[in-house]
Parts: sequence; structure tokens; C-alpha cells
Amino acid sequence: MKTLVVSATPMELNPILLKAQKVNSKQTGLCTYNLDGKIFDVLITGVGMVATSFRLGRVLLSNNYDRIINAGIAGSFDKSIPLGTVVEIVEDQFSEMGAEDGAKFIPLSDLDFPLDDALPETITDFINRQGAWDLSYPKLRAITVNTVHGSEDRIKITKHRFNPQVESMEGAAFFYACKMADVSCIQIRAISNYVERRNRASWDIPGAVKNLNQEIIKLLSL
Repeated sequence: MKTLVVSATPMELNPILLKAQKVNSKQTGLCTYNLDGKIFDVLITGVGMVATSFRLGRVLLSNNYDRIINAGIAGSFDKSIPLGTVVEIVEDQFSEMGAEDGAKFIPLSDLDFPLDDALPETITDFINRQGAWDLSYPKLRAITVNTVHGSEDRIKITKHRFNPQVESMEGAAFFYACKMADVSCIQIRAISNYVERRNRASWDIPGAVKNLNQEIIKLLSL
């Protein structure tokens, strides 16, 4: 079973990268590791949907994988979810892709752009009911953004428009690349902060990263 682990930054996989032995470097950002006899590849894409879609797409052109894991931290709109909780993202979308008509937002899928027959019917919304792993993580709905929310007004509008539970800067781009390559994938994230007016003092990135890596190690054994 050939597995690729994808993350935006090395920080999010730091516990695994410190513990595992690097076997080789295949290309920029892509390396093979050995962790207690488990061989897997790691791709560090850089932050954001553009870097993620380009670098993952490039890797999938020249490498074949049975399954791909997107591992990262995320902000939660739902404050009932404890910080550090590891969740599975089963729905994701590019929430900013569309047009404005006054105060009204029109998603790309409603703009009647002609699509190529080779493309999926929509490139903004993704549902990932994966079958590669049987997992008990909370299954949540996410949005992928270029600008993480820190304005109370924008947060209120976004919650009303999309009813998201989680936000990241890469998730939907990851799903898009995997969908286009027809590869089984999963998006696992640990909640590092709540979506609110920016307040780093209330974040728990170390705890989220620790819990995330513990779960990724378990996934590599399945």
C-alpha cells in the first residue's frame, strides 16, 4: 500500500519528521521516509490552495499512490469542539469562488460558465466519502479560504452563507487534485484555534500538532 502524506508546512508534521528516517528526496518538497518499518512519502506543498494544487498535481503526474492523506491544522467555527480535536473533513468547498451582486453572493456553479466535458460538474464543492479507512473521527464540513477569518462581520456572513464547521487554506485544493487524479484520499485536521477576531494567545498549535501526528502514525499502520 503506497501512501503519500501531504501537508502545507513541515511544522504540522514535525513530530513524525523528527522521528522518521529520511530514505531519499525525490523532488522539491517530496521525500520518502521510514517510520518503524512503514515506508511512505511526504509532500510539503507550501501554504494556500495555489501551492497545494500545483505541487500535488505535479507529483501525481509522475508518481502513483494507493491513498493520500492531507494532514494539517484548522480553525473551527464551532466552539463546542475542543481545541486539539482531530477531525475528518468530508465536505469542503472554495467558499470565495464566485461573484458578488450587491450584497448577494453567486457561487461559481450558478454562473453558467461552460465547462469542459473532462472536468467535474462543479469544481467548487467536494464530498469525500472515502472508503480507504474506517475511522471514528468527527466528520465535519469545511471551507477553504485565501484569507482566514478574523472579522466579526465577515464571520457572521460566512456562517450564514455556508454554515461551515472548519476552515483551512488548502483542503478543497487537495480534494480537487485527488479527484482529478482519481486517487483515494482523506483530509485529517486538528483544531488549533477558533474562528474569531485574531487572538494568538488563545490558540493551541502545539497541542493540535501533537494530536494530529499521533493519529497520522495510526493511519500509516492501517
